[in-house]
Amino acid sequence: MKNLADMMKKAQELQSKMETMQTELESVEVEGTSGGGMVRVTMSGKGIVKRVSIAPDLMKADEREILEDLIVAASADAKSKSERVATEKMKSLTGGLPMPPGFSL
Repeated sequence: MKNLADMMKKAQELQSKMETMQTELESVEVEGTSGGGMVRVTMSGKGIVKRVSIAPDLMKADEREILEDLIVAASADAKSKSERVATEKMKSLTGGLPMPPGFSL
């Protein structure tokens, strides 16, 4: 029974660390860019868009479609970076142990 008690204690510690990590991810910010930095999207570590910055040069009616594509590309870049940050934090939390398929933060 001692092993079960130890396992439960470790599970509770891991849960506490996961909650702390979730809070940290909310405060982490990553920036995705596209168009050579003309469009920037800032996103939290949890994938929530915080800011969008667009260079004034792109604010032309005839370049609307290009601007829309650049916003999508910058958002995808930021999302990829936020997922990388979350994965790295998870690795540090689990000591590099692989997580089960489908496990997400």
